[in-house]
Amino acid sequence: MSEDHIAMHEEFIYCGGAATQVLKYGPWINLKKTSGESPPKLLFFIIPGNPGIVGYYRTFMESLYRGFNEKYPVWAISHAGHCSPPKGMDMTNDTEIDPIEDIFGINGQIEHKLCFLKKNVPVDTKLVLIGHSIGCYIILEMMERAIDLKILQSILLFPTIERMAQSPQGKIMTPLLCNLRYIVYMPLYLLSFLPESVQASLIKFVLRGIKSVDEFSVTASLNLFRVDCAANAMYMGGQEMMQVLERDNTIIQKNLSKIIFYYGANDNWCPVQYYEDIKKDFPEGNIWLCQRGIRHAFVLDSSREMATMIIDWLKNKQT
Repeated sequence: MSEDHIAMHEEFIYCGGAATQVLKYGPWINLKKTSGESPPKLLFFIIPGNPGIVGYYRTFMESLYRGFNEKYPVWAISHAGHCSPPKGMDMTNDTEIDPIEDIFGINGQIEHKLCFLKKNVPVDTKLVLIGHSIGCYIILEMMERAIDLKILQSILLFPTIERMAQSPQGKIMTPLLCNLRYIVYMPLYLLSFLPESVQASLIKFVLRGIKSVDEFSVTASLNLFRVDCAANAMYMGGQEMMQVLERDNTIIQKNLSKIIFYYGANDNWCPVQYYEDIKKDFPEGNIWLCQRGIRHAFVLDSSREMATMIIDWLKNKQT
């Protein structure tokens, strides 16, 4: 597939036993088989927030790919079970030789990303990891568990890496995600029978307060009308509330020179107090507070702006 002559490939695979959607910008579909050509030595790898639907990141990915002059592949992986697989593909694969235990939970999602990299990326490929929201927590855990990964830089955007249940949004969502999520399933089941055009209209109505909604956000959100996708996202969210507690300063200290943190100024998932606390603990770190009014869910309307900032950060680090 292509958009304006930009090579973009979409695939649905089983990884660790669960349906997974992968988006790849650039002509390099398989980094381990490049038809005799030398594979690129650097990969941008994006790990989403929750819901972990890669379609939200298409504009962001394309902007990164263009911004580095189409030199490097830009890939994004969905969370296990958060995508709606095509007809004929089940959400899980019972024939998986080595399935990941509790793959829809937070620990399973971490192992899911490591499994994908091991199977699909050459060991000598250098990585720029970009995490969003809970994707930042996943990246920190990956850095701890897989020290053999050649990580040049980890960029953590609006990082939910601590005290999630105590955050303003967490206080609202914890009862729903941990105790009441089952009551959402029946309305979702009924909504799933609506025509896709009606579902899209409902999404646009929900997002009506945002002036310039990214067109891909509406399409991506259609996944949430599939009950098992939404159930998997809520199950993972419940575990986030219970397990993302204290910030892991040991991991951060070990990898501080490789990490950029970017906090929102009006973020109810990781409030400014969290920024001030981590800035105090790591005054020498690359820890920034947004001055542009970008929302936590930046993919809804600020993908290009966010990509431009990342391009500038990385180009400045090279000089």
